[in-house]
Order: sequence, then structure tokens, then C-alpha cells
Amino acid sequence: MTNIVALVGRPNVGKSTLFNRLTKTRHAIIDPTAGVTRDRHYGKSDWNGIEFSIIDTGGFVIDSDDIYEKQIRRQVEIAVEEADVVIFMVDVTEGITSMDRDVANWLRKSNKKSFLVANKADNINLMNDSTQFYELGTEAVYPVSAISGSGTGDLLDDVVKSLKKLPEEEEIEDIPKFAVVGRPNVGKSSLINTLMGEERNIVTPLAGTTRDSIYSRYSSFGFDFYLIDTAGIRKKGKVSENIEFYSVLRAIRSIEKSDVCLVMIDAQKGMESQDLNIFTLAARNHKGIVVLANKWDLVNKETNTQKDFKKSIQEKTSPFKDVPIIFTSVQNKQRVLKALEAAMRVYENRKRKITTHKLNELLLPVIQHNPPPIYKGKEIKIKYITQLHTYYPSFVFFCNLPQYIKEPYKRFVENKIRKLWDFSGVPITLYFRKK
Repeated sequence: MTNIVALVGRPNVGKSTLFNRLTKTRHAIIDPTAGVTRDRHYGKSDWNGIEFSIIDTGGFVIDSDDIYEKQIRRQVEIAVEEADVVIFMVDVTEGITSMDRDVANWLRKSNKKSFLVANKADNINLMNDSTQFYELGTEAVYPVSAISGSGTGDLLDDVVKSLKKLPEEEEIEDIPKFAVVGRPNVGKSSLINTLMGEERNIVTPLAGTTRDSIYSRYSSFGFDFYLIDTAGIRKKGKVSENIEFYSVLRAIRSIEKSDVCLVMIDAQKGMESQDLNIFTLAARNHKGIVVLANKWDLVNKETNTQKDFKKSIQEKTSPFKDVPIIFTSVQNKQRVLKALEAAMRVYENRKRKITTHKLNELLLPVIQHNPPPIYKGKEIKIKYITQLHTYYPSFVFFCNLPQYIKEPYKRFVENKIRKLWDFSGVPITLYFRKK
């Protein structure tokens, strides 16, 4: 399990720029228009070998009549509530604003560990100007330039120091751990209750009811594993807004504790953007995945309905298409055990080890018959393959010019691995290294 770090602050102080730098991506939209970050972004970062999750929130505005600003404020509140550490960003070129004071006061009341970052400190004069923010009652001010990266090292040194000690979790047996994840009201808690034969989790029609990750042990029909769900009641007012954001935040916790994720979607709606966010989170964390299309009994069916539905999901999850899709009705107890069987197969696939001898005997001839494309007149030769000793399937290919192997060829190799061995439902990682 990793820590969660939330980036907060008023609009247009550079949170998305810092998010992109920390996660080494360009997922967050960067625009000078205030409030452009409406959808939340999630990513992984690490510093000095310590990994953590980053949440890029919208601009924080208190007591605003603007509907978007109210939504952003609520999302920041949720982020701070769920985060382990908060990075509070201000703009040194604009100085202290009333909104900065409001945010500082609100953070102080939250009692969360926070770091005040004075962004856009692009020269020595602006770095000196950052001292004005001590007025906000902070212990330290970190002048940085999110665009150039200056100052971010000192900031991250101190951030990871505060992340080192995670609360120790209760010891549980070493058996499969399946996380039930998905958007609100798709039937996650109903699935657990159906399996456990009791009201293990409280089921209500109110979206966002479930809260803290808990383990429920299932031992029937030859199965023995833990189901991970979130449980506990949130007040109605707390869940009336920003449900989608909250569901992904909770999913991060459950996903990180699991071996296989049962990603539940509403079959009537298909795979929507938030479902895809959760699916991608599971894949990036190298977890096994089974997609459960729940409420299938409510879908009007024609001859190719199921086939077309699968194709639609695979197009959205591409290039990771090799995932079991089970059509369930938890309420009618349809195909629930089939879903568990699929999860167990994926769990075994994730543990699958291919001997170096078999890899080189079966896969290497395929690669030599279909070598990487010649790049700048240079021939790329892959000489040797082995599987790494990681908790998820990862393979290293030793070759003369690894830097010239492009993404399409990597996908070709992955597809060949999947044809030779069953890795259905499991993300595969490939590394190409100098011989």
C-alpha cells in the first residue's frame, strides 16, 4: 500500500504543471484559464525509492456562488480527507491573496501534514519574495519552479520523509485478495453480501455509502480468498457531490491491497470514463483484472448484444484487451460463481512463471522470424529472454540496441507471449536491455 499526496491551492497556481513533473506525464490539462482542471487526475510518483500516489485537484475557492468552484472546493475537501500528505501551492508572482489565507486556515483546521510550495520562483528575486508566505503560519516555505523543476528536489526530500511510516495493517493470511471496485451503485456491496450470505456490508440506494477498506473471508464451493470492499456510512450531505471523484479515491486504497480487481460496471450504461479510470488504475498497479458487467438482466438483448458489448469494452481498454468479461446479475445471483472462477484463474495467471529454457525455445524463434524493424540502417537483434522475479509477470529481452525498439513492436511481442501462455486478465511488463 502506498501513501496518497494531494496537490491543493487556488486556481492557476501551477498544480497541474507540478503533477505532470512528478508523474513524468502530460495527463493534466495545462491552461492559463482559471479552473480548467475540472476532472481529477491520479498518477504514481516515486522519490529516493519511495513510491506514492498523486492527486491533482481543482482550484480551491471558498464561499463561491460559481457551481464549478463549489464542486472544486468539495473535491479538495475529499482529497485532503483521504490524503496522507497535502502540498499546498501558492503563486509567488501574485503574492498572498485572500483565497490563499482561506485555504491556509482551512488546512490548519484539518490537522493534515502539509507543505507550502511557492510556485513560479523562476529567479533569485522571486525566491527571496517567497518568504512573505511565512505570514500564513507555515513552518517552512518551498520556493519551486514547476516548469523547470528547480526546488522540487528539496520539497520531495521532505515529503517522502513524512511518508516513510505507514500504519501497520493487521496480519492476514496469505491467500488470494480480490478487490471489488467500480463506480457507485453498480452493485459492489450487493456482490459481497450475496457471496457472504449476510448483510456484511450495508446496501442502500444512496451512492457513495461504502467507506473504509475491509476484508471479508470467503470459503465455500472450493474457494478460499479475501474480498476487499469499502464499508461504513457517510453522511448524505457528504456524498451528494463529487461521487465519481470519491469513488476513484477509495478504489486506489482497495486496488493497492489486492491481487485481482473485480471491476464492476453497469451493463445498462456500458464502460464509462470513470470505469476506465478505475480499470487503468488497476492495470498501472500490475493487478489482475476481471470485468463484471452487472445488471445484465436489465439489458434488452438481441442476437449479438453480448458480442458487441465485449467488443466495445475491448476497444476502450486497448491495447490491454486480454481480460475476462463476465455478464452478471448479482441481484438474481446469475454467474456470480463464474466471476469467482475467472478471478481465481487470473490470480493463477498472475503468478505464472515461464522457465528461461521455454522462453528461448518457443518465443525466441518467433522473434528472430519477425525481428524489430531496422532503425536508421541498424539491425536490432534480440539474443536472450528471461522472466524476472517480480510479483507480476515481467520479462527482460537482451539485445544490441534496446533504445530503438518502439511501442508497436513491444505490443507485437506481448501478443505473442499471450498466445503461447495464458496471461489472461494480467498486465505484462516488458523490458529491453543492452546485452
